[in-house]
Order: sequence, then C-alpha cells, then structure tokens
Amino acid sequence: MTKPKKKSEFLYFALRNKKLQVGLIIVLLFLVLSFVGPMFTHNKPFAYVNPGGAEPPSSEYWFGTTFFGQDVFAQFAHGLRATFLVGIIGGGLGTLIGIVVGFTAGYRGGIVDEILNILTNTVLVIPTLAVLLIIAAYLEVRSLLMECIFIGFTAWPWAARAIRSQTFSLRTREFVDLARMSGMGSLKIIFTEVAPNMMSYLVMTFILQFGGAILNAATLDFIGLGPTDAISLGLMMQVAVLWGALQLGSWWWFVPPGLAITAIVGALYMTNVGLDEVFNPKLREM
Repeated sequence: MTKPKKKSEFLYFALRNKKLQVGLIIVLLFLVLSFVGPMFTHNKPFAYVNPGGAEPPSSEYWFGTTFFGQDVFAQFAHGLRATFLVGIIGGGLGTLIGIVVGFTAGYRGGIVDEILNILTNTVLVIPTLAVLLIIAAYLEVRSLLMECIFIGFTAWPWAARAIRSQTFSLRTREFVDLARMSGMGSLKIIFTEVAPNMMSYLVMTFILQFGGAILNAATLDFIGLGPTDAISLGLMMQVAVLWGALQLGSWWWFVPPGLAITAIVGALYMTNVGLDEVFNPKLREM
C-alpha cells in the first residue's frame, strides 16, 4: 500500500512542477529532433551541396550553408545526435563509476574507504586537459566513443564523493542493521536496501553528469580536441569560429549549435531543480 501512495504522490507534485515540465519538454524536443532531423535532409554533413558557398537560411537550406557549401541543418541534425550520445554514454559511465566507488567506500568503510578515497582525490586533481593534449598528440584518429569514455573516466570523482557520504548515513539505519542480522550479503544490501532509498539522488546525479558531459565535449570540440571522424555541435562552432563566420556575419553557422547546447544544458539544470523540489518535501512547501 505504501509504494502506490508514494508513486501517486510523486506524480501529483511532478505534474504541478513547472520547472520539471519545461525542462523535460525542451530536452525531449531536441532528443526527438536528433532522431527525425536527419530524415528531413538528404544531404550528408560534410557534403559540398552548394557551389555558391555561404548562403543564409532559405526554403532549400533551412539553416543556410557554410563557406564550403555544406548544409548547416544536416550538420546540426547529425551533431545533435552526437551530442546526446556523449551525454548518455559519457554521463552514464561517469555515474556508473561514481555509484560503484561511492557505494563500496561508503558501505565498507575502513581501509577500503581510505584506498578508494585516495583514488578519488587523485583523479580529481589530474589536469584533464593536459592529459587529453598528450593523448591527442599520439592519436591520429579520435572517435566519438573515445571522447565519451575519456569524459566518463574523468567525471566520476564528485559523484563518488557525494554517493559515499549518502551511503555513510544510510548504512547505520535500522533497516540496514536488520538486513545484516538476517544474513543478507553486502552486495544484496547495497542494491536492495541502500540504493532504492537513494534512487532520487542517483537520478539527479545522472542528470548533472549528462549535462556536464555535454559541456565537457563541447569544450574539447571547440578547442580542436574533439572527434576527427564525426560531427558535433561543438565541432560546428569550432569550424565556424576558425573560418571567421562571426566576423563575416554568417550567424546561421554558429548560432544554432550554440543555442542548442545552451538550451539542452539549461533544460537539464531546470529538470534537476524541478526533481529536487518534487523529491524534497521541504522544497514543495516553498
């Protein structure tokens, strides 16, 4: 009887929260566009389709063309899909590593916690950009998947710290003690007793990791360290700035990807704030 009540309570406050609704709608709109967008153009992202070079948006080229005659909408649609892939894979990997390290350190404590804490602090202070520069110097081809993995393996420490502190407070609760007394194993206690009580926190952690992965990827792409065999919103902005689109007034080349990144990350932040208000009874009353 308790679970249906909690579920109906969550839906009640979720449907009343404007921040959550607006954030989810914006993210879903861009997500749908990333799938259906490429269907509305027969042009490839890097194909030279307009001999006239740069042209403003028109009925034929919705977002205009680049200096090289490439279809900006085709690049935008495919780049949007790559951006979401980075968020899902990179953010998901960072969240997963943070969950494993955080749960293990927080529940086990002692020497295990000290070792994992040292590992977390070490990764936390590693100069990410410097490491990527070294890697990029030895790699002629950088794939989108490689970028996702790198972001995931460098973004987990803060999540691990936060999950560790939450696990510390939960492992001393009565329901955890009862589970231990019943002979339940540590792994089962973590996934059946501790994790369900932190589910809302884990969901919000993933959302933050999702947005952080998109921003990190856009930064790497913008300074020329992104994938060499794919197109993304960050790479679109990097090429546009490199060829002076801003100075020459070709706003249609760099404005759409810039606005999309801002809107998606902002919407994810709104969604996270909305979920926090829904899950936290104190914030509901405000």
